[in-house]
Amino acid sequence: MFDVALSEAGAQVPLATSSDENFPPENIIDGKLETFWATTGLFPQEFIISFTTMVCMDQIKINCYQVKRLSIERSVSNEPTDFEAMTEKDLSPSDASLQMEEFQGEKASAKHLKFIIKSGYDHFVSVHKVSVSGMAVREQTLAS
Repeated sequence: MFDVALSEAGAQVPLATSSDENFPPENIIDGKLETFWATTGLFPQEFIISFTTMVCMDQIKINCYQVKRLSIERSVSNEPTDFEAMTEKDLSPSDASLQMEEFQGEKASAKHLKFIIKSGYDHFVSVHKVSVSGMAVREQTLAS
C-alpha cells in the first residue's frame, strides 16, 4: 500500500468550493504539512480528490485545523459524480496544533473521494494534507 492521494502519484483536486491563490486546494495533495488549503468562510465546504485509476483503500488520514464535522463520500464512476456516503465524524477541537484523524477504508474502492466540511470551530478552516493508503485495482477485480 502506498499514498495514492499524492499529486506525484497522479491525484488531482478537480473541485474545491473555495480558493485563495495563496492557499490553493492543490496543497492538500502535495504531501507537505506546511502548505494548506484555506476555506473562505461559510459552511459546508467541499473538495474532491480524483485518482488516476480505481483504488482499493485501506486507510484515509486527514490533517486539518478547526474542522468540527466532516463527512467523506466515494464514487466509482469515471467522472466525479454519483457519490455515496462512507463515513461522518465530529472531530475534537485542537487549539494550537493540527487535528489528525484516521478513517479505515475497509477495503472500499473509489475513483474519487469527496470531503465535506459541514461545520468548523471557526469561520475559516484549513486542510493541510490528505493521505489515502491504497493500491490500484484492475476493473476485472471489481466485477468479481
